[in-house]
Amino acid sequence: MTTVNIHEAKTHLSRLLKRVAAGEEIVIASAGKPMARLLPFRPPRGKRVWGTAKGEIRIADDFDAPLSGDLLDAFES
Repeated sequence: MTTVNIHEAKTHLSRLLKRVAAGEEIVIASAGKPMARLLPFRPPRGKRVWGTAKGEIRIADDFDAPLSGDLLDAFES
C-alpha cells in the first residue's frame, strides 16, 4: 500500500487512479496522518435472496445455554 500526501494526490490524480485500477491501494495523508484510501472499484453483488439455505442450517435447542466450567475455562485462559 502506497501513501501520498494531498498535494501529490491532486497533482497526479489520473496517474494514481490508473494504479488503483490495476489493483493497488493508495492512502492519501495530510501531514502524515491517513485521511482516505483509494480502492479499486468492485461492482455490487447481485441482490440476496432470503431463505435460500432453508433446511440446510440447524441451531441446537441449547445454543444459548451456559457453558460447562471446563469449556468456559478453556475460552477464558
